[in-house]
Amino acid sequence: MAFLIVLAALCFLMFVAYRGYSVILFAPIAALGAVLLTDASLVAPMFTGLFMDKMVGFLKLYFPVFLLGAVFGKLIELSGFSKAIVIATIRLFGAGRAMLSIVAVCALLTYGGVSLFVVVFAVYPFAAELFRQSDIPKRLIPGTIALGAFTFTMDALPGTPQIQNIIPAPFFGTDAWAAPWLGTIGALFILALGMTYLEWRRRAALRNGEGYGDKLLNEPAPFRGGKLAHPVVAILPLLLVGVTNKLFTAWIPQVYGAQHEFVPAVIGSAAPVVQEVSKVAAIWAVEGALLVGILSVLVFAWRSVFSGFAERVPSAIGGALLASMNTASEYGFGAVIAALPGFLVVANALAAIPNPLVNEAITVTALAGITGSASGGMSIALAAMADTFIANANAAGIPMEVLHRVAAMASGGMDTLPHNGAVITLLAVTGLTHRQAYKDIFAITLIKTMAVFVVIAVFYATGLV
Repeated sequence: MAFLIVLAALCFLMFVAYRGYSVILFAPIAALGAVLLTDASLVAPMFTGLFMDKMVGFLKLYFPVFLLGAVFGKLIELSGFSKAIVIATIRLFGAGRAMLSIVAVCALLTYGGVSLFVVVFAVYPFAAELFRQSDIPKRLIPGTIALGAFTFTMDALPGTPQIQNIIPAPFFGTDAWAAPWLGTIGALFILALGMTYLEWRRRAALRNGEGYGDKLLNEPAPFRGGKLAHPVVAILPLLLVGVTNKLFTAWIPQVYGAQHEFVPAVIGSAAPVVQEVSKVAAIWAVEGALLVGILSVLVFAWRSVFSGFAERVPSAIGGALLASMNTASEYGFGAVIAALPGFLVVANALAAIPNPLVNEAITVTALAGITGSASGGMSIALAAMADTFIANANAAGIPMEVLHRVAAMASGGMDTLPHNGAVITLLAVTGLTHRQAYKDIFAITLIKTMAVFVVIAVFYATGLV
């Protein structure tokens, strides 16, 4: 019964998300409904002490990232940089390779350390422009961005700085470059199969006479300025975000140390404020990098930007509020579901799978799917079962590097179900609904999940690490 309650809450939330209802409203309803059916006396304590605590904690950490990312994306649009990049991309790849162009830009940014949420805001303006010029249906943009930002550069390619590739390291004593051959093989599998699928969808739309579409929401407005910037200048803010993010990630711990303490200047005596820098250094780095990117756009294209700043930037701020609240509500939902007895039933059942790597892959991807979070599901799985995974791997002679790569890749498998925060953010930014565009995101999800088991098979067949 406990398991059915958890399953019902998950299915309900996926259903309402797919139907287009607000996750901000229905995530707490789904979570607290499950609590009510489990133990009615815990509804209020779970809501205040867990759901709201986790939701507000997420906003405290990540809302500035959403806000700065949205403003950066809007300035890229206002400056005409998105149009300049699109024109250069068409010359380089050809109009028929618009999808590959967007995947390549997303991959470059995410592998450079830019948060995937930021990539969505930054890439969408010129993805829309490129798809419009190539007459490719707008509904294929989310699937294309998902392939470039949510898959192989997130957790498969060795060395990627995304959090999904960092979380396994302390559990297994590895680093971000664990199992480079397996990671590269998995990445190539995802890219090849994902591009094959997207191109198949594009050709099918072309045969049916379907163009970009009309009466669409959240469309980037046409560039109002005069001469477009040189493509090198236009892409420079994107590159600066990636490079400065990397530099700030290294510099911040050196400047502030593991923690920083200060006393607020207020009337009377005040307790010192202690900031654990190690927990926020990566977030500070992204925020600093986005500020550098925003300033660079203002420097290079201030005339174009300021002509539409007051009119157009408020919509970007509203989009950031909506996207962050959606994701935060999902985070609270996952925390509540993970605290229920039914979740423990799921975890214990998954532990019974005999093969160590298959066990780890299914456990991590299942928990990521239930919680709607790759990092959240993997953190829960490894915190509870890492010792078991390690013992079983040692008994089977499996290197820890393989455990690391399988866990990382599995976290980015079924996490992108309809209630996933990144999926909801992607659809909100592009102005599309689950019904219009989720089909292609789910196809990429299946390819990504399949890749984990391809990597496992390659390891057993060849011994490559």
